[in-house]
Amino acid sequence: MINRQLKTPARLSQLEEVLAFLEQVLEECGCPMKVVTQICVSVEEIFVNVANYAYPDDVGECVLDMEVTPVGTNQKGRAQICISDDGKPFDPLAKSDPDITLTAEERNIGGLGIWMVKQSMDHVEYEYVNHQNKLTLVKTW
Repeated sequence: MINRQLKTPARLSQLEEVLAFLEQVLEECGCPMKVVTQICVSVEEIFVNVANYAYPDDVGECVLDMEVTPVGTNQKGRAQICISDDGKPFDPLAKSDPDITLTAEERNIGGLGIWMVKQSMDHVEYEYVNHQNKLTLVKTW
């Protein structure tokens, strides 16, 4: 099992560093490229939201804690990524899923990104603990 952490300012300019960190750890564990892409797109969605909305008056920090288990004998590969910030409380899972049967013009703005995250990941969980937003993503392969 590999445990890694990245602490970075919650700025859009840090997105490339966040994605490079994810790709490096996942590739180290032999994660298939399709799964790497799904995880990177999901984390990008969450990180961009943190960078844009968590700290309205200042720039804060975003922490990514990764726990990755490579494929082994009788064992699937698994990645768990916890994205945390101490910005304003926000549960992205509280909003109902968008009605994707409607056209883009008919749908309300917002919610599509987190819906895509929930569709791509095997498990998504939010909690607010010790004045921190914590969103955990889990993907197996």
